[in-house]
Amino acid sequence: MKIGAIEAGGTKFVCGIGNESGVIEDRIVFPTEHPDKTMKHVLDFFRDKGVEGIGVGSFGPIGVNPAAEDYGTITTTPKSDWSGYPFLQTLRDAFNIRLGWDTDVNAAALGEAEWGAAKGLDSCVYYTIGTGVGLGVYAEGRLVHGLVHPEAGHILPRRHVDDDFAGCCPYHGDCLEGLASGPSLEQRWGTKARDLPVEHPAWRIEAYYLGQALIGTILTLSPKKIILGGGVMHQKQLFPFIHAEVVKGLNGYLYAAEITDHIERYIVPPQLGSDAGLFGALALGRRAIENG
Repeated sequence: MKIGAIEAGGTKFVCGIGNESGVIEDRIVFPTEHPDKTMKHVLDFFRDKGVEGIGVGSFGPIGVNPAAEDYGTITTTPKSDWSGYPFLQTLRDAFNIRLGWDTDVNAAALGEAEWGAAKGLDSCVYYTIGTGVGLGVYAEGRLVHGLVHPEAGHILPRRHVDDDFAGCCPYHGDCLEGLASGPSLEQRWGTKARDLPVEHPAWRIEAYYLGQALIGTILTLSPKKIILGGGVMHQKQLFPFIHAEVVKGLNGYLYAAEITDHIERYIVPPQLGSDAGLFGALALGRRAIENG
């Protein structure tokens, strides 16, 4: 089975070709620019490649309800050129093949469930903490959408006592994304996250906010694995701080050995690394072909 995969990010696109076993055989990377220019690169890459289907994990928000008029489109994104863009229809017009479609974080969750840190489990969540904060949910063997799709980056956490940063979210100010994303770290501390020393107080404050988000996720969704990806999570010193915040915040309310005894195996980085979204798009393409 020859499958196309598109990880459509707000900063860059990654397109690949692979098979049903999770082997990526070819790929290309290019910046996310105006849709006309970006999608020309996409169509040129897949043309004459003989793929049976293409899976897409896209930045958003996006329309995920097949019965709704906005299905297959990018909806209220701050990237104004892409707002309302008919992504799936553009692919349909070019290729008469099966298409899979979901959010980039749902795709990453699926990739980790198929071939990564959550392989063999029927549930996991994937948080990306980078330019924005997003959540993908895989529960009882399927991806979760609901009314629209999860947007946990915009929950409102409790303030850290030592944090007076106003937040950088254009919609909510001090939501999780506004307080814990890469841009928030840069604006709060005046330097990029990667340049902050490991002992900087930024990381304790960051872990405080992410710990709250994960506690809420554990209490509401009870996932069997939590995977934290994105550029901010390249700071490996964050993981033990987050583990401690989750245990402290739960305060013994839940008893599960995964949390009480082995939390370092429960809240983990992506096993597929930065390719989680591309592998997830490959899995979306495979499912689209198999479902006919």
